[in-house]
Amino acid sequence: MLYGICTLSSVALRVEPSDKSEMISQVLFGENFTILEKQKYWSKIKISFDACEGYIDNKQFEEISEDLFTKLATQKKVYAGEVIDFITNSTNDLLTIPLGSRLPFFTNDTFQLNGKTFSYQGNVLSGKLPKKELIQKAFTFLNTPFLWGGKTPFGIDCSGFTQIVYQLCGYKLCRNTNEQAKQGDVLSFIEESEPGDLAFFDNEEGEIIHVGIILQDYHIIHAHGKVRIDTLDHSGIFNHDLQKHTHRLRVIKKMI
Repeated sequence: MLYGICTLSSVALRVEPSDKSEMISQVLFGENFTILEKQKYWSKIKISFDACEGYIDNKQFEEISEDLFTKLATQKKVYAGEVIDFITNSTNDLLTIPLGSRLPFFTNDTFQLNGKTFSYQGNVLSGKLPKKELIQKAFTFLNTPFLWGGKTPFGIDCSGFTQIVYQLCGYKLCRNTNEQAKQGDVLSFIEESEPGDLAFFDNEEGEIIHVGIILQDYHIIHAHGKVRIDTLDHSGIFNHDLQKHTHRLRVIKKMI
């Protein structure tokens, strides 16, 4: 079995081994994964954090040993807490990294990645944070443009948004909306929910296609065109800019 780690700010994870293929997610700096199949130019991988599978360009990651892969699985997860910041290596080369990048073996403003030492002096996030922190982290992404498969402050989709917000606070969600909808406990009414719970929405065929984070006073923050705040009622999401409901409510779930 082969293993790898992302050494760039963010890398596209695609359905097929081609730059023209659909991007289904992104691999952020410091994320590690299992290499399921290695081809000449592309590798099919399985991300350790959420088991998401897809193809990544071989030029955009480094292979790591099984020993390092195992250590990363047991190490305390530390994430970059700035919207955008940079790291430096031993020769003072700069590399920008986005919010949510993993900093392996972080201590005293330095971390180790595949035998190389890097310096990072920004804020870090680690461990399980109080549920109220979910809302603060969600607000960080306000006005981020919608990007299918994205999960950074420069482009994000609805389930990437909820996943990264929960991840920054120390909780694990699946990558896709329909998978997230299988997690947590069902709430019968909006009135039972509290800020940080998730609301899921379906289409005419009954397929769950959208998710957002519930706020106080019957509002929701979600990625639709951009990360925005709208009104949530028993019918779904009411968009005041469009003066209409844009999503039909299916279920509300408490994740933590």
